[in-house]
Amino acid sequence: MTATALLLIDLQHAFAMRTAAGVPRSNPGAEAAIARLVSQARARGVAVMHVHHDNPNPASAFRADQPGGEPLPCAAPLPGEPVFFKTGSSGFSGTGLSTALQDIGITRLIVAGAAIDYCVSSTVRAASDLGFAVDLVADAVFGFSATGPDGPVHDPDVVLSVTLAALGTDFAHLVTADTVVWPAA
Repeated sequence: MTATALLLIDLQHAFAMRTAAGVPRSNPGAEAAIARLVSQARARGVAVMHVHHDNPNPASAFRADQPGGEPLPCAAPLPGEPVFFKTGSSGFSGTGLSTALQDIGITRLIVAGAAIDYCVSSTVRAASDLGFAVDLVADAVFGFSATGPDGPVHDPDVVLSVTLAALGTDFAHLVTADTVVWPAA
């Protein structure tokens, strides 16, 4: 099996704050699936890599120096697990993630995180373009509604389904937390 890493994208309190405020989202059980993935990866010695959003806008909840920038408990980095900070959408843009993965021989990524139609989608597409094999864990990602260009608001579950359909066509192999194929420990 190829060298594998678990890549966790933007699993930060700003999303929990949004959910706690009553903003509807998809995959309400995603945190439990993410916690299982993290536990399984660590138990098998699979590299766990974290990408966090650090928005330069002082009003943003996604700032590394603010409570919204803190990691969610299900994905809190352990000492020695690398954390890459990004200011844009893709986890690969300006972060050094690609070089770090290549330096340790990673060729396959198992991806979980938020938001599915923003940073997860951008990162998965970039990973595929860079030649990484990508397993996207469909029950370990979540997102929110989206407003179409002509005004309709698309339900979070529809946004999730459409985004997974697009990513699963050409950029990633879709799996669940229970069907991930892990390398031998």
